[in-house]
Amino acid sequence: MVMKSNKILRLVLIVLLGSVLTVGKQSKALPHVEIATKLGKIILEIDTINARVTAKNFLHHASVGTYNNAVFYRVVKMGNQPKSKVKIEVIQGGLFTDEEIEKHPVIPHESTNLTGLKHLNGTISMARAAPGTASTEFFICIGDQPELDFDGMRNPDRQGFAAFGKVVQGMDVVRQIQQLADKGQLLERPVEIYKMQIKTGQP
Repeated sequence: MVMKSNKILRLVLIVLLGSVLTVGKQSKALPHVEIATKLGKIILEIDTINARVTAKNFLHHASVGTYNNAVFYRVVKMGNQPKSKVKIEVIQGGLFTDEEIEKHPVIPHESTNLTGLKHLNGTISMARAAPGTASTEFFICIGDQPELDFDGMRNPDRQGFAAFGKVVQGMDVVRQIQQLADKGQLLERPVEIYKMQIKTGQP
């Protein structure tokens, strides 16, 4: 009788533990952001756990409409960076003009040595000048870009850039944008971002 009771108790504990783990996983579900462009949709997963400051900033701008009618305006590919010894491949988007960018506050720099994130294929990250100057401008990696991580050689200060999420759908759209005609890395016809929408709740 005692042995049977112990088995039942163990079974109850296992079920309860499974329920707790399931709730824990659900509570950590990462928000998705949909970017609508004329070439199609790009869906991002935003890492609010490891890059909290950067993710919160991006989600704020997405939620209040900062990026509605923004643009993808810069493409970096192997053939258009002749003066760069360390070459990368990305597309860059945001508000584009200094006048519009300066309307928004800058955020602290969350380097990849702090977040543990890496600039892999599809990673979204913040564009910046000096560390701590990022606000609205962002880029998406095409292919792995380790030189954009902390201690990477792309930026002279070696602080890298602040990765905060990844593309989960629409890398074909990202590649299409990268292949559009450019002049000095600036697109001859920028790709309008019609709208950004947060598709899942922020944990």
